[in-house]
Amino acid sequence: MGFTFDGVKSTEMGIATRMDIENRIPSLRNNTEQIAGRHGIFDFGETVSERVIDISCFILPGNTPNTLLGLKDRLVSWLNPDKGVCSIILDAEPGRIYKARLKDSLSFEKVVRQTGKFDLSFFCPDPHAYAASDDVFVFTSSGTAGRMQGNVASHPLFEIKGTLASQSETLYFTINGETVTVKGPLKASETLYIDTDNMTAWVTDSYGVETNALGKLANLTFPYMNTGANTVTMGASGGSFSSLKIYARRRWL
Repeated sequence: MGFTFDGVKSTEMGIATRMDIENRIPSLRNNTEQIAGRHGIFDFGETVSERVIDISCFILPGNTPNTLLGLKDRLVSWLNPDKGVCSIILDAEPGRIYKARLKDSLSFEKVVRQTGKFDLSFFCPDPHAYAASDDVFVFTSSGTAGRMQGNVASHPLFEIKGTLASQSETLYFTINGETVTVKGPLKASETLYIDTDNMTAWVTDSYGVETNALGKLANLTFPYMNTGANTVTMGASGGSFSSLKIYARRRWL
Protein backbone atom coordinates (compact mmCIF):
# COMPACT_ATOMS: atom_id res chain seq x y z
CA MET A 1 0.00 0.00 0.00
CA GLY A 2 1.40 3.36 -0.97
CA PHE A 3 0.32 6.92 -0.29
CA THR A 4 0.62 10.39 -1.78
CA PHE A 5 1.69 13.25 0.49
CA ASP A 6 1.81 16.87 -0.67
CA GLY A 7 1.38 15.70 -4.26
CA VAL A 8 4.32 13.23 -4.21
CA LYS A 9 3.79 9.46 -4.24
CA SER A 10 5.74 7.31 -1.78
CA THR A 11 6.99 5.11 -4.65
CA GLU A 12 8.61 8.18 -6.22
CA MET A 13 10.64 8.57 -3.03
CA GLY A 14 12.06 5.03 -3.35
CA ILE A 15 10.23 3.53 -0.37
CA ALA A 16 7.83 0.64 0.16
CA THR A 17 5.04 1.06 2.72
CA ARG A 18 2.42 -0.85 4.65
CA MET A 19 -0.29 -0.13 7.23
CA ASP A 20 -0.62 -2.72 10.00
CA ILE A 21 -3.24 -0.78 11.96
CA GLU A 22 -6.16 1.11 10.44
CA ASN A 23 -7.67 3.65 12.84
CA ARG A 24 -11.14 3.65 11.25
CA ILE A 25 -12.81 5.61 14.07
CA PRO A 26 -10.42 8.03 15.81
CA SER A 27 -10.23 8.49 19.56
CA LEU A 28 -13.37 9.83 21.22
CA ARG A 29 -13.72 12.53 23.86
CA ASN A 30 -16.61 11.47 26.06
CA ASN A 31 -18.55 14.44 27.46
CA THR A 32 -19.74 13.40 30.90
CA GLU A 33 -20.57 14.94 34.25
CA GLN A 34 -20.44 13.46 37.74
CA ILE A 35 -23.02 14.41 40.35
CA ALA A 36 -22.18 13.92 44.03
CA GLY A 37 -24.40 11.30 45.65
CA ARG A 38 -25.63 9.88 42.34
CA HIS A 39 -24.52 6.55 40.93
CA GLY A 40 -22.97 6.63 37.49
CA ILE A 41 -22.50 9.72 35.34
CA PHE A 42 -24.50 11.92 32.98
CA ASP A 43 -23.63 11.22 29.36
CA PHE A 44 -23.71 14.26 27.04
CA GLY A 45 -22.45 12.35 24.02
CA GLU A 46 -19.03 12.32 22.44
CA THR A 47 -16.75 14.39 20.24
CA VAL A 48 -14.46 12.80 17.66
CA SER A 49 -10.84 13.68 18.28
CA GLU A 50 -8.01 14.04 15.77
CA ARG A 51 -7.11 11.17 13.44
CA VAL A 52 -3.70 9.48 13.47
CA ILE A 53 -2.47 7.58 10.39
CA ASP A 54 0.42 5.20 11.10
CA ILE A 55 2.49 3.94 8.16
CA SER A 56 5.54 1.66 8.23
CA CYS A 57 8.13 2.34 5.53
CA PHE A 58 11.11 0.46 4.08
CA ILE A 59 13.94 1.94 2.01
CA LEU A 60 14.45 -0.20 -1.05
CA PRO A 61 17.92 -1.73 -1.65
CA GLY A 62 20.33 -0.60 -4.32
CA ASN A 63 21.68 2.57 -2.70
CA THR A 64 25.26 3.59 -2.08
CA PRO A 65 26.15 5.44 1.12
CA ASN A 66 25.93 8.77 -0.72
CA THR A 67 22.61 8.05 -2.46
CA LEU A 68 21.15 6.72 0.81
CA LEU A 69 22.10 9.95 2.57
CA GLY A 70 20.59 11.97 -0.28
CA LEU A 71 17.39 9.93 -0.08
CA LYS A 72 17.10 10.59 3.66
CA ASP A 73 17.56 14.31 3.03
CA ARG A 74 14.78 14.26 0.41
CA LEU A 75 12.49 12.38 2.79
CA VAL A 76 13.06 14.97 5.51
CA SER A 77 12.32 17.79 3.06
CA TRP A 78 9.20 16.00 1.79
CA LEU A 79 7.80 15.32 5.25
CA ASN A 80 8.95 18.56 6.94
CA PRO A 81 6.18 19.45 9.45
CA ASP A 82 7.01 23.16 9.08
CA LYS A 83 4.97 23.03 5.86
CA GLY A 84 1.86 22.62 7.99
CA VAL A 85 -0.98 20.27 7.08
CA CYS A 86 -0.83 18.90 3.53
CA SER A 87 -3.06 16.59 1.57
CA ILE A 88 -2.49 12.87 2.00
CA ILE A 89 -4.19 10.21 -0.14
CA LEU A 90 -3.92 6.53 0.77
CA ASP A 91 -3.83 4.06 -2.11
CA ALA A 92 -6.31 1.94 -0.16
CA GLU A 93 -8.78 4.88 -0.14
CA PRO A 94 -8.71 6.35 -3.66
CA GLY A 95 -10.59 9.60 -4.20
CA ARG A 96 -10.42 10.59 -0.52
CA ILE A 97 -8.17 13.32 0.84
CA TYR A 98 -7.03 13.78 4.44
CA LYS A 99 -5.21 16.86 5.69
CA ALA A 100 -2.20 15.90 7.79
CA ARG A 101 1.27 16.72 9.01
CA LEU A 102 3.96 14.63 10.65
CA LYS A 103 3.17 14.02 14.32
CA ASP A 104 6.38 12.53 15.70
CA SER A 105 10.09 12.38 14.99
CA LEU A 106 11.55 10.66 11.93
CA SER A 107 14.16 8.04 12.84
CA PHE A 108 15.80 5.52 10.50
CA GLU A 109 16.60 1.98 11.65
CA LYS A 110 19.27 0.11 9.70
CA VAL A 111 18.10 -3.28 8.45
CA VAL A 112 20.79 -4.53 6.07
CA ARG A 113 23.47 -2.79 4.05
CA GLN A 114 22.30 0.55 2.58
CA THR A 115 18.65 -0.07 3.45
CA GLY A 116 16.54 0.85 6.43
CA LYS A 117 13.07 1.17 7.82
CA PHE A 118 11.14 3.89 9.62
CA ASP A 119 7.65 4.57 10.92
CA LEU A 120 5.54 7.60 10.06
CA SER A 121 2.74 8.92 12.23
CA PHE A 122 0.55 11.52 10.53
CA PHE A 123 -1.62 13.88 12.58
CA CYS A 124 -4.97 14.96 11.06
CA PRO A 125 -6.57 17.83 13.05
CA ASP A 126 -9.79 17.22 11.08
CA PRO A 127 -10.50 13.47 11.33
CA HIS A 128 -12.57 13.39 8.13
CA ALA A 129 -11.53 12.46 4.60
CA TYR A 130 -12.96 14.66 1.85
CA ALA A 131 -13.83 13.84 -1.74
CA ALA A 132 -11.13 14.64 -4.27
CA SER A 133 -13.91 15.40 -6.77
CA ASP A 134 -16.89 16.86 -4.96
CA ASP A 135 -20.60 16.92 -5.73
CA VAL A 136 -21.95 20.31 -6.85
CA PHE A 137 -25.69 20.94 -7.18
CA VAL A 138 -27.29 23.96 -8.88
CA PHE A 139 -30.93 24.84 -8.24
CA THR A 140 -33.15 27.48 -9.82
CA SER A 141 -36.24 25.97 -8.20
CA SER A 142 -37.00 23.44 -5.47
CA GLY A 143 -35.67 19.91 -5.92
CA THR A 144 -33.58 17.10 -4.43
CA ALA A 145 -29.81 16.87 -3.97
CA GLY A 146 -28.65 13.27 -3.95
CA ARG A 147 -25.43 13.10 -1.92
CA MET A 148 -24.62 9.47 -2.60
CA GLN A 149 -21.01 9.28 -1.37
CA GLY A 150 -19.58 9.72 2.11
CA ASN A 151 -20.76 8.11 5.33
CA VAL A 152 -21.44 11.11 7.60
CA ALA A 153 -23.27 14.44 7.31
CA SER A 154 -21.30 17.12 5.45
CA HIS A 155 -20.92 20.87 6.00
CA PRO A 156 -21.64 22.40 2.58
CA LEU A 157 -20.78 25.76 1.05
CA PHE A 158 -23.79 27.63 -0.38
CA GLU A 159 -23.48 30.11 -3.25
CA ILE A 160 -26.53 32.36 -3.67
CA LYS A 161 -27.47 34.65 -6.55
CA GLY A 162 -30.51 36.93 -6.44
CA THR A 163 -31.80 40.47 -6.28
CA LEU A 164 -33.08 42.15 -3.11
CA ALA A 165 -33.73 45.88 -3.33
CA SER A 166 -34.03 46.57 0.40
CA GLN A 167 -33.74 44.99 3.84
CA SER A 168 -37.49 44.28 3.85
CA GLU A 169 -37.08 41.87 0.91
CA THR A 170 -35.84 38.35 1.64
CA LEU A 171 -35.03 35.09 -0.01
CA TYR A 172 -34.89 31.71 1.67
CA PHE A 173 -33.97 28.10 1.14
CA THR A 174 -34.68 25.02 3.23
CA ILE A 175 -32.65 21.82 3.40
CA ASN A 176 -34.02 18.84 5.29
CA GLY A 177 -36.33 21.10 7.33
CA GLU A 178 -33.72 23.74 8.26
CA THR A 179 -34.38 27.18 6.76
CA VAL A 180 -31.90 29.94 5.95
CA THR A 181 -33.39 33.41 5.39
CA VAL A 182 -31.34 36.14 3.71
CA LYS A 183 -32.20 39.84 4.04
CA GLY A 184 -31.48 42.48 1.43
CA PRO A 185 -30.07 44.45 -0.09
CA LEU A 186 -28.35 42.16 -2.58
CA LYS A 187 -27.39 43.22 -6.10
CA ALA A 188 -27.61 40.99 -9.17
CA SER A 189 -23.87 41.50 -9.64
CA GLU A 190 -23.12 40.21 -6.12
CA THR A 191 -22.78 36.64 -4.86
CA LEU A 192 -23.55 35.60 -1.29
CA TYR A 193 -21.63 32.69 0.20
CA ILE A 194 -22.58 30.79 3.36
CA ASP A 195 -19.92 28.49 4.80
CA THR A 196 -21.54 26.03 7.21
CA ASP A 197 -18.22 24.55 8.36
CA ASN A 198 -16.82 27.88 9.56
CA MET A 199 -20.30 29.27 10.35
CA THR A 200 -19.73 32.48 8.44
CA ALA A 201 -21.06 34.37 5.39
CA TRP A 202 -19.70 36.93 2.96
CA VAL A 203 -20.65 38.79 -0.22
CA THR A 204 -18.37 39.03 -3.24
CA ASP A 205 -19.02 41.91 -5.65
CA SER A 206 -18.25 42.10 -9.37
CA TYR A 207 -14.70 43.30 -8.59
CA GLY A 208 -13.96 40.34 -6.31
CA VAL A 209 -14.12 42.41 -3.11
CA GLU A 210 -15.42 40.42 -0.14
CA THR A 211 -17.43 41.87 2.75
CA ASN A 212 -18.82 40.18 5.85
CA ALA A 213 -22.48 39.20 5.42
CA LEU A 214 -23.49 37.55 8.68
CA GLY A 215 -25.76 40.56 9.25
CA LYS A 216 -27.76 39.57 6.16
CA LEU A 217 -28.80 36.27 7.76
CA ALA A 218 -32.12 36.58 9.58
CA ASN A 219 -31.24 33.50 11.61
CA LEU A 220 -27.86 31.87 12.21
CA THR A 221 -28.83 28.51 10.75
CA PHE A 222 -26.18 26.46 8.96
CA PRO A 223 -27.80 23.34 7.48
CA TYR A 224 -25.88 20.13 6.96
CA MET A 225 -26.32 17.64 4.12
CA ASN A 226 -27.13 14.03 4.91
CA THR A 227 -25.99 11.04 2.90
CA GLY A 228 -28.63 10.10 0.37
CA ALA A 229 -31.48 12.40 -0.71
CA ASN A 230 -31.64 15.98 0.60
CA THR A 231 -34.85 17.92 -0.05
CA VAL A 232 -34.24 21.53 -1.12
CA THR A 233 -36.92 24.21 -1.33
CA MET A 234 -36.28 27.85 -2.25
CA GLY A 235 -38.24 31.06 -2.65
CA ALA A 236 -38.27 34.85 -2.22
CA SER A 237 -40.44 37.52 -0.64
CA GLY A 238 -40.41 40.79 -2.56
CA GLY A 239 -37.22 39.97 -4.48
CA SER A 240 -35.96 37.32 -6.87
CA PHE A 241 -33.93 34.16 -6.21
CA SER A 242 -31.83 33.42 -9.30
CA SER A 243 -29.88 30.33 -8.25
CA LEU A 244 -28.59 28.28 -5.34
CA LYS A 245 -25.34 26.37 -5.85
CA ILE A 246 -24.37 23.79 -3.23
CA TYR A 247 -20.83 22.48 -2.85
CA ALA A 248 -21.55 19.31 -0.90
CA ARG A 249 -18.10 18.78 0.65
CA ARG A 250 -18.91 15.10 1.04
CA ARG A 251 -16.77 13.35 3.61
CA TRP A 252 -16.02 10.11 5.40
CA LEU A 253 -15.14 9.21 8.98
